[in-house]
Amino acid sequence: MRRREFITLLGGAAACPLAARAQQAAVPVVGFLSSRSADDSARVVDAFRRGLAETGYVDGRNVAIEFRWAQGQFDRLPTLAAELASRPVAVLAALGGHQTVRAAKAASSAIPIVFGIGEDPVKEGIVASFNRPGANVTGATFFTALLGAKRLGLLRELVPKAEVIALLVNQNSSQGQGQVKDVQEAARNLGQRVIVFNGGTDEEIDAAFASLAQNGVGALLVGADPFFDPRRDRLIALAARHAVPAIYQFRDYALAGGLMSYGASITDLYQQVGVYAGRILNGDRPAELPVMLPTKFEMVINLKTAKMLRLDIPDKLLALADEVIE
Repeated sequence: MRRREFITLLGGAAACPLAARAQQAAVPVVGFLSSRSADDSARVVDAFRRGLAETGYVDGRNVAIEFRWAQGQFDRLPTLAAELASRPVAVLAALGGHQTVRAAKAASSAIPIVFGIGEDPVKEGIVASFNRPGANVTGATFFTALLGAKRLGLLRELVPKAEVIALLVNQNSSQGQGQVKDVQEAARNLGQRVIVFNGGTDEEIDAAFASLAQNGVGALLVGADPFFDPRRDRLIALAARHAVPAIYQFRDYALAGGLMSYGASITDLYQQVGVYAGRILNGDRPAELPVMLPTKFEMVINLKTAKMLRLDIPDKLLALADEVIE
């Protein structure tokens, strides 16, 4: 072999892995930061991927998703956000409460951030306005924290003889504090006695359920809070153990054995976050993408759980339900 051919061959061989690495590096990385755990998030992750696909991005083909899960431990969020920002990622999806968004914003003021939360992002100071979010942040909200009064009304229809209804909230968060105010105001208008239990730690959750019977609680409203989502199965199991009818915020709770749920569709929200992440990858600026509001609300009743509790569901509620699990 001639020397020139050998050098050309050698150069081509050396260039192949370099070219492969360059091609791999060209694939954008989307950061996915969540206060939840991977175990209880399969459906919403699939919805996020569907949103990305709507804009032409398929995970593992022309985009890569880097996941970080806080597993309900909010103090881990700043470290996890910093890890994603150092990758660096092209877009950062921040999901599971305003704490996640704040951690993402603190990690970078340059990386576009798309949030998915249940709170009012303007009231929380996350965006300047719904139509013009400003800076590097936009997203979607489903206002689940503002539906406590509606859930209380549904729970009264479900268990009309309940003299006392318990509200379990995480009062360590502003979201929980706001729900206490809203539900107590609705209870006064309805003439319903409500007892508030704090569930800001696992120990407080256990203590709250242990106190239900001695307080004469006939039904339970589990507040809307991302702190509860990784503890979904635990909450449902405790409600079954103490034989208390309970209403929750998301369809996932009813699917997992909870008696009843009412709220905006969480899968729709995650899909919208995926769409916005893809649009930003395609060149849109987050400051010009309006914050999306919920369009689909769903009420789900689990008849299996009702039978276990020996509870007859009123025909009116069954007719209103979007889904009945038998």
